[in-house]
Amino acid sequence: MRFHIVAQKGWKYVPKSLLLLLIVLFAVAFRPLLQDKKLFEAYEEPLEGSGEAISLVPVKGGRFLMGADGGAKAEAPAHEVVVGDFWMGVYEITWDQYLQFSEERNNQLNPQRGNEVNLEVDAIASATTPYVDMSHGMGKKAYPVSNVTQHAALAFCQWLSAKTGRFYRLPTEAEWEYACRAGSREPYSFGSDTTLLGTYAWYDGNSEKRYHKVGQKKPNAFGLYDMHGNVAEWTMDAYREDTYANREGAPEKDPWVVPEQLYPRTVRGGSWQDKATALRSSARTASDARWKRIDPQIPKSRWWFTNAPHVGFRIVRPRNTPSPEAIKEYWLEAIEDY
Repeated sequence: MRFHIVAQKGWKYVPKSLLLLLIVLFAVAFRPLLQDKKLFEAYEEPLEGSGEAISLVPVKGGRFLMGADGGAKAEAPAHEVVVGDFWMGVYEITWDQYLQFSEERNNQLNPQRGNEVNLEVDAIASATTPYVDMSHGMGKKAYPVSNVTQHAALAFCQWLSAKTGRFYRLPTEAEWEYACRAGSREPYSFGSDTTLLGTYAWYDGNSEKRYHKVGQKKPNAFGLYDMHGNVAEWTMDAYREDTYANREGAPEKDPWVVPEQLYPRTVRGGSWQDKATALRSSARTASDARWKRIDPQIPKSRWWFTNAPHVGFRIVRPRNTPSPEAIKEYWLEAIEDY
């Protein structure tokens, strides 16, 4: 019959209607895969059902000098590191975006889902309700979320991954510094002239003792806003003063110091309450148990700080998706805080 002829003489004998059907079936079956070729360009990730969206830009990876010599011990020595390609959030995550997760306002799946992760959004634990206003009265609409623990930031990433089918997480220290520098070897992404800092950052010299709406200052060369100041930002890494001193030999590729204890872990970028030196691209800050010093609970909240209105986060999405096993490692198991 006609199919026997096709096997012998080629596709020209296939009826057009059958060819069209095969093309449609192929497009439907492979649409997620074709979409997930990951054109490396800026995009927006909508939070379906909320009207909110997270803007991301591509950061082409490469080799750079991480750290700084002649300054703080924890930043030395300057050493070569290699990072892969990733997307990074243009802005710090806002209260509007975070509350979609923490208050279980929105578990609606995005219709155009990726295929990088396979998680049930309803299985992601949401944050407990805080007993005080964690914004400390500084505002929420379009302001950066603050007073969130690293666990809470990672849970948001896990929820977003489940919702979208794309793998989101916090940046490693190396990714964060690479993105902050945006090609610069000077103390700041814009150079070394601290008189320009107020053009790019909210810090103790201009913040009026509060954080500000995201994206109000100039971005760096990668198009990222508030990498210096506003709120300090969580990374994936444990904080160790001798991390850089222990890196020897060939440049490390995508280094990550996996936390084994609750404290200290690393935040970057400095904040609205910090001096200019804390906003340098290489500056590292250790998380501190005192950030929960007025939390009366036993154990203390794994979701909220009470005394860290200067700490928030932004997200990344690696261009090359890790294996499912490796993805699980990035979520990090919660450690109780007594």
